[in-house]
This record gives sequence, C-alpha cells and structure tokens, in this order.
Amino acid sequence: MIENKKSFEIVSNKNPRILLPNTLTIIGVCIGLSSIKFALDQNYGLSIIALLISGILDTLDGRIARLIKGTSKVGKELDSLTDIVSFGVAPAFIMYFWTLNELGKLGWLIVLIYVVCCALRLARFNITTYRDDFLWKQNFFEGVPSPGGAGLVMLPLVLFKSEIYNFDQYKLLIVSTIFIITSILLISKIPTYSFKRIAIPRSTTIFLLFGIGLYFGLVFVYTFEVLFITGVVYLCTIPISYLHFRKLNSKEKILKQTQDIDETEDVL
Repeated sequence: MIENKKSFEIVSNKNPRILLPNTLTIIGVCIGLSSIKFALDQNYGLSIIALLISGILDTLDGRIARLIKGTSKVGKELDSLTDIVSFGVAPAFIMYFWTLNELGKLGWLIVLIYVVCCALRLARFNITTYRDDFLWKQNFFEGVPSPGGAGLVMLPLVLFKSEIYNFDQYKLLIVSTIFIITSILLISKIPTYSFKRIAIPRSTTIFLLFGIGLYFGLVFVYTFEVLFITGVVYLCTIPISYLHFRKLNSKEKILKQTQDIDETEDVL
C-alpha cells in the first residue's frame, strides 16, 4: 500500500496552467517579428495588422495567466523579452523601412533611441512592486507602456494607409517628432492607465460585449480609420490619467495623514 502519493507526482498541477499564457506570448512574438518581413516586402498594411494581433495576444496572455493562476517568473521575463521585439524592434524597423531611412544616419539614430527607451521602460516595469496599501496604483503605468508606444510611433503610417489626410510634404518631420516624443513618454514617470483592474457590473456586461463586437466589426470594415481614431483617443487619455492619478494620490495622502494624527494624539 502506498502511504505517500505525493512522492510519485511527475508533473505539478501548476505547470499546465503556465503553458497556455506562455504559448500565447511566443505566438505573439512570432507574429510581431513577422511584421518586419511584411515591411521588407513593402506590405505595410499587413505589418500594421500583425502588430495589432501581437498587441491583442500580449494583453490576453497576462490576463489569462492571472485568471487561471498560471503566473510565473519565467512568464514575466518572457513577456518583457518578447515585448522588446514586438513593440520595440518591430515598429522601429517598419517605420525605418517606410520613411526614416530617407534621413540616413539620423534616421537610424532615431530608431536606436526609441528601441533603447523601450528596453529601459520594460526593465523598469520588471522591478516595479506595489505595497498592499497602494494597490490602486496597479491601474496605472509609469510612462507609456511598450504596446502603447508602438501604437503611437505607427500612427503616421496608419494615417497614411487610412487616406484620411495627405501629409507627404511633412512626413519625415511628423514621423521623427512622434518618435522622439514617444521615446520620452516611454521613460517618463507620467502615469498612464493600465486597465488591469476594471470592475464591470454584471448588468452592463452584455453592453460591454456588444461594444467589443461593434468595435472589432468596425476594425474589419474600416481597419486603418478605426485604428487611427483609437490611437488619437489613447493619446488623449494620457493627460486625463495624469490628472486622475494626482487626484487619487492626494486622497491617499490625506487619509494617511489622518491615520497618523489618530495614532499620535489623544482625544479627550
């Protein structure tokens, strides 16, 4: 008779749960890296779509890992390493092939600056921790996240593909300016929304699902137009998230000061 069954376990219960999110991460980086190949073939529309799919998978892998309790240190490091490829190297190369190569060495320097800032941003994210009494800060990133940065630097190309506005005359100036601004936003400490903890009432779930379906339906029909508007909306949320963060942080400081007074003063 076997007294201790645990000694005969070959695979722990946690390993299968780790496999799914890590698989999504690997698939995402393969698609993100393929976007460079599409750019080499001058198929920039497909490059944009590939990065979009990679971004969706990057969002899903972390949420699925937390949902099925399959988070791991390997998964966290793998996610950051793949992000530097999908949202650092890939968009930089795409934009370089599209227009920045016309600037020669200066164009390559702009690409290098962006990729380095993206790597620094991801390194800072890996060492960021939150105290239990400041969990609300998990709703904010320090600086623009790497997928958001990739979306911002790709915005001129998305606008070009949408044919909403013709800016050929100022193309190099616009692309270079956006690259520099985005690089600064990546390494800045400006709080931006992370959308990690969103509480949705059950009564509104059906409307949320309808909204998601409508959005992706519009993406399928008016791909580049909708993506450009999405990028502009995200850009507008940056100052809003900054003001929101300051408001919440002020309330936290007031509550902490009140608690300190209660602990150090006697009430008669």
